[in-house]
Amino acid sequence: MKYMLMRKADADTEKGVMPSEDLLQSMADYNERLTQAGVFAGGQGLRPTSEGCRIQFRGGEPNVVSGPFEPAGELLAGYSVLEVDSLEDAIAWAKQWPREDAGGNVTLELRRYFELEDFEPGQALEQHRALGRLPQEMNVHVAFAGNCKEAMEFYSEVTAGKLEAMITYGETPAAEDVPPEMHGRIVHSSLNIRGRRLMGADMAGDCYQPPQGAQIHLEYDDPEQAERVFNALSGGGSIIMPFEKTFWAHRFGMATDRFGIQWMISSQIEHCQ
Repeated sequence: MKYMLMRKADADTEKGVMPSEDLLQSMADYNERLTQAGVFAGGQGLRPTSEGCRIQFRGGEPNVVSGPFEPAGELLAGYSVLEVDSLEDAIAWAKQWPREDAGGNVTLELRRYFELEDFEPGQALEQHRALGRLPQEMNVHVAFAGNCKEAMEFYSEVTAGKLEAMITYGETPAAEDVPPEMHGRIVHSSLNIRGRRLMGADMAGDCYQPPQGAQIHLEYDDPEQAERVFNALSGGGSIIMPFEKTFWAHRFGMATDRFGIQWMISSQIEHCQ
């Protein structure tokens, strides 16, 4: 069963008073206990309602009402999501809420999530089940013959994506299972491009195979920006299809970069319906 443990707002949270270091530490310890017990599914604190709004519908028409709102005790300041076996288990965890919060004067509320099994079978329910089968993310992973670090740093510069990870074999327990010359090679790298990730790693010896039959596609609104990216990626590599107007896009081109990775760059593509 999944429960939301809601921390109700008060005068301080509605004023935007930030938690003390002691409270932050206590909450971190509490969340760690929840995590180690396998019941913590997530949680967040919320900014005061003065920074938010409500969207009220009347006759189907939306009306945006800016905060702040009252009374504070009926508002929400934060929440944790718990996965437990029963309401009693959820209550037991709620009773362990840190005493450092608001001097021990806090109101919490527990509400159980609906589950799909609670609803009558039907087409709408099956659509919800289908949505539940979607993965959290879809990313691309590419292999390199020893130049992963150089390639990923280059891609970060070209795309302005954030290089989130660059981990060598020597920095992991895998160091014991690979030859010393691989210790400086990359076992995992991750480039975040608008929430999508391009991941890569160096392959050892005969494990590396040049990628075939797959391309990484980047779409841009600005044709000039798209062309700059195309030229940067194709530099030192080879052009498969020149960057020019097509019947499906204002501009489109394909290239293999100097690391052996194939790209498709487009601007103002016409998506098939």
